[in-house]
Amino acid sequence: MIRSLIQKEVKQYFSSPIAYITMTFFLVIQSVLFFIFQNFFVSNIASLRGYFGLMPIIFVFLLPSITMRTWAEERKQGSYELLITLPYRTVDLVIGKFLGAFILFCIMLALTISIPISVSVFGVFEIGELIGEYLAVLFVAAAGIGIGTCISSLATNQISAFIISVLWLCFFTLIGNVSQFVALPELLSRFFSYISFNSHYSSMLKGLIDTRDIIYFLVIIVGSLILTVYTIEKRKESQ
Repeated sequence: MIRSLIQKEVKQYFSSPIAYITMTFFLVIQSVLFFIFQNFFVSNIASLRGYFGLMPIIFVFLLPSITMRTWAEERKQGSYELLITLPYRTVDLVIGKFLGAFILFCIMLALTISIPISVSVFGVFEIGELIGEYLAVLFVAAAGIGIGTCISSLATNQISAFIISVLWLCFFTLIGNVSQFVALPELLSRFFSYISFNSHYSSMLKGLIDTRDIIYFLVIIVGSLILTVYTIEKRKESQ
């Protein structure tokens, strides 16, 4: 049942320009920032840490462009009421939409394999570090998609879903850097660092797969999905 929902979501993405525009934006911007602005060719270091280090910032805008349509678009097209009355459990609908968006991202990420292949001529990459980098990206993306789909279920239209998602992802991405600009109590600074994506993401980029980092992202993902289910159920009751 969930499989059919996922197929429907992925098909809808590729039946509109959204998927192609988003994929092009992601691949072009990432490559330009890495090869040109980070001066990869003059650094004399065969490392992709800079390439993956840029992704959380790109995700602030990329992921909302994927998730803004998940629920808000259903309301715009008038198919939302029909969707929630179909013989699907709410949790199945939520998971189906989440996985549909996540699979689209995985397809986009798979296309970046050409980057490590093309630059491998400049040196040998540590396979464990490369796996950790891709795993870290998947966890951050899944957390961001979870937040985005949750906000889409609350928003009245795609534009508001996009803007609010961008703001929330900015918060989770940058909150750990606040202490660099503002003097904060140590306890508050450590708390901000802990809830920030970057603090958990950066350690995984080094190939250090810590269960605490994985649990952090899983809590964000599962919590977002639970809140989305709760939101949809409340809307059902009010109709």
